[in-house]
Parts: sequence; structure tokens; C-alpha cells
Amino acid sequence: MRKLTSILATALIATSSLGALAQNPHAAAHKKLIAKQTTPAEQVNLRKQAEFIDFGREEEAPEIDIYTEGWNSKRVNPFTESQVPNAAMIDLRGFHMPTKSTRVTSPYGYRARFGRMHKGVDIGIKSNDTIYAAFDGKVRLTNFEAKGYGNYVILRHPNGLETVYGHLNKFLVKPNQSVRAGDPIALGGSTGRSTGPHLHWETRYMGYAINPQAIADIPNRRTHGDTYAFSKSTYTQPASGKTYTAAASAGSYIVRQGDTLNSIARSNGLALRTLLNLNGLKENDPIHPGQTLKLK
Repeated sequence: MRKLTSILATALIATSSLGALAQNPHAAAHKKLIAKQTTPAEQVNLRKQAEFIDFGREEEAPEIDIYTEGWNSKRVNPFTESQVPNAAMIDLRGFHMPTKSTRVTSPYGYRARFGRMHKGVDIGIKSNDTIYAAFDGKVRLTNFEAKGYGNYVILRHPNGLETVYGHLNKFLVKPNQSVRAGDPIALGGSTGRSTGPHLHWETRYMGYAINPQAIADIPNRRTHGDTYAFSKSTYTQPASGKTYTAAASAGSYIVRQGDTLNSIARSNGLALRTLLNLNGLKENDPIHPGQTLKLK
């Protein structure tokens, strides 16, 4: 009797299971799929990776390189290696800081944590701060890149440089539009891969990402000199040992060859009338290299 009862119970359980599978024909396949997704070895590897990654840090992964990675019909870099000279002298006159902020939150350089280069500098800003053109030039591209730059603008300049401005909230310019140094080109933000408002700013020569701090003395809102000596062998290096000799102090400016009152005012974030009044000048008064002008 007990044996018969056991057989009936087993049959009832089997019948119940078959009924459940009949109601959900995908259940068995779903169970098998889940079972195959992670092996014990993979679970160990995932645990090790989780322990290695510091989830408490908010450091952002370097932006995908829009010049070489993930780029299809709108490839930005049209240059071939054979076109790029081994060395070149780049004219930096007329520079304007791209932001009012000078707070570098992440410098140029290799990020071992992510296994790739950070090919620009990040400058801390407030959301919707105005972003300015660093040099005279033309808008090469406005675009969106979800994995890194977010909304970004690329400007091409007569000195051979291209500058990239990333994580923007709003474009103020359109492709093929001519701009002057200091013109508003966008409102800054935190689009794309970003943990907070900042400007990702790159300076490139024929596709080569130069350390922006080798070109610009960001704390003092100016370049390190009138020119930058580009070299394929040293373009990643900072401005080690360089000094800025064209200004006596942050409150004054020593005129360089090719400067005009307009370009000096723009590059230092001043209205022309303010610069003229500070120095007792008229708009058509001549200036000469070596002359010191007041900025405050």
C-alpha cells in the first residue's frame, strides 16, 4: 500500500510539473539559458573585477577618440601620416581662453585605470557657462557622441590647429561658420560621459593631440609664448621649463609682434573701450612690441 501511495505521489508531482511547463513553454529554455550565462570560474573573475574597480571614485573614462575610433561617414581627421611634418612652428598669437574658469579638474595624459589616453584637459565650469573660440577659425563640425564627448564642436584654425570642445549643453554656431577668437560658440554642460559640468578641451595639429597645457598657460589665461614648436617625438609632453615672457604680471600685458588693440582686448576678456580707458589710448593709436599695457 505504501509503495502504491509513493508511486501515485511521484506521478502527481510529474503531472504538476508538466502542467506548469505547458502553461509556460519557455520556462525550461529560460532556466537553461540562465544556467549557462555564468560559470563558477566566471563568477570568480567578476568578483575580482568588482574588487579591483574603485566604484567610489567619480573619475570619468577618457573620451572615445573621435579622430580614430568609432567614426564612420563623418570622420574628422582627413590627414594621412605622410602629410604630417616631423616638426612645425605653430603661431599662437590672438589666443583666447575657452572658458572664464581656469580650474583644471583632469589633465592630459594616459589613464591606466581605463587603458587609454585622456587627450585633452577638463576645465571645471558651471552648467550653461559660455564657451569661447580659442583662435580665429571656422567651425569644422558640431556633433553628438554618446560614449564620451556628448555634444561637441570642432574648430579649424589658420595656424594649423584644430580645437575640440566637449560636453556642451547647446551649440551657438553651425558648421562652416567663421569665428573670431573669443566669440561664443556654445554653452557648457555635462552631456555624454560626464559626472558633472566641465569642458573637455583638446588642441590638435593635423590629428595629433597636443597637451593643451603645453600651449596654454591656463591659470594665467594666455599662451606660453608667441609660437609652439610641434614635434612628432615630443608632442605629448607638458610645457616643462617654459616660461611666459610676454607679460609682466597678470594685471599687465607686453605687446607682441602682430598684436592689435582689438586682439589684446579679446584675448584677455576685456571690452576694447575698457582697454583703451585703462591705458589712456584711442582706438587708432599705434602700439609696438615690448610696450606694456594695463589690464586692470
